[in-house]
Amino acid sequence: MKKIRVYTSQICPYCVRAKSLLKKKGVAFEEIDISMDAKARDEMLAASGGARTVPQIFIGDTHVGGCDELYALDREGKLDPMLA
Repeated sequence: MKKIRVYTSQICPYCVRAKSLLKKKGVAFEEIDISMDAKARDEMLAASGGARTVPQIFIGDTHVGGCDELYALDREGKLDPMLA
């Protein structure tokens, strides 16, 4: 199974929605809270090509993007194969 990383902040409704979908899919993921962690924020910016909003979601080496992109992949039937 691919490693899933989700960069989040403490008060972010989109982060909650994204994590909810991943939990519904039954996959384990690493949550990295960037709220008070400048090193984690810099890591996220570098990995995402400069995206500053949260969540930023990575499945394996693939940068999915944010919550809207995650749900779009699910609607298109492309998320489950990525998680397999």
